[in-house]
Amino acid sequence: MADSRFESPAHGPRILLLSGYDAASHQRWRDQLTGLFHEYKWHTLALPPRFFRWRIRGNPLSWLNEPCLKEPWDLVIATSMVDLASLRSFHPGLSQIPCLLYMHENQFAFPVSSKQNASLDPQMVNLYSAISADCVVFNSAWNRDSFLNGAWDFLDTMPDGVPDGLIASLREKSRVIPVPIEDRLFADRPGPVNWACPHLLWNHRWEYDKGPERLLKFLQALDRRSIPFRLSVVGERFRNHPKAFDQIHRQFESRVEQWGFLESRGDYDQLLARADIVVSTALHDFQGLSMLEAMASGCVPLAPDRLAYREYVPDSCRYKSHEQDAGAEAEAAADCLESLLRRQPSHCQPDAWRGSVLAGEYQSLFDELIQTEQ
Repeated sequence: MADSRFESPAHGPRILLLSGYDAASHQRWRDQLTGLFHEYKWHTLALPPRFFRWRIRGNPLSWLNEPCLKEPWDLVIATSMVDLASLRSFHPGLSQIPCLLYMHENQFAFPVSSKQNASLDPQMVNLYSAISADCVVFNSAWNRDSFLNGAWDFLDTMPDGVPDGLIASLREKSRVIPVPIEDRLFADRPGPVNWACPHLLWNHRWEYDKGPERLLKFLQALDRRSIPFRLSVVGERFRNHPKAFDQIHRQFESRVEQWGFLESRGDYDQLLARADIVVSTALHDFQGLSMLEAMASGCVPLAPDRLAYREYVPDSCRYKSHEQDAGAEAEAAADCLESLLRRQPSHCQPDAWRGSVLAGEYQSLFDELIQTEQ
């Protein structure tokens, strides 16, 4: 069943928030919005994050009889998994209300695993929703650019009838406002970085696109070089996870400080504060919340020179990207870590991603859309 709830006061502008595939990062973002802006009257419709192919095409059907979609709203905010074009068609009243599409990710840049069948449907939902929306907001410049480039390539495959000026119009109504990082995470470290035997933190979803095989090769490269380290591997895990995790645990068990998902947010925050270097081996990351959280908590980052990392990870903390050669990339990552151990840089907190900083950007955009309609 859909999660339908009212939040906030009885007065003030009314905002309908739609989450078509309510994954953990999407939940976090919408909870932040409703928590930051108490002056708005929020109502949320959210669908559970399962049955992806059905969910991304079927959410307009799941919500077909929702009474709130017939009500007057001052603003509608939909996540990237919402089929906004179909919703506005099924509920014509929504076409008179300004709609903001928030792109946590885009299907043009989302890698397809070997176990999935490629389909154009998710990409077309993203494209049609962006066309239908009055404003499209991305969580990173890389997400925006990969979406627009992917849409351009998609249009190039059309045999005929390609609309003129579509990409330019999408670019014109696009903005970048990241998912905020809570101010409470921006705290002083409890102690200095242990450069002699750094505590490495890998804190991502346990899935193939986060590069667990690359993490294994990187750790093996460190072992061959006799570089001392301690290790924590945490993050959302699934019943069927890549086998590389089991090999990492077997081979480096004596170095492990923390292994597996931490149920308590407080325990996770404490781990962020204890770790020294946060590591990414990802092949796909549209913003990189786990990296930003750890950096806010005082970790020094180590990430590949690709994706959204170029927007906040310092040049000296990014290793050369070799997407087609995991072995070469592991050696590049080991080289970069050795350089960090020699230079011992200060940690660099991503202050521009603070919730208190980004709140003003969200507020200005919401007010602009609401006032434009009025």
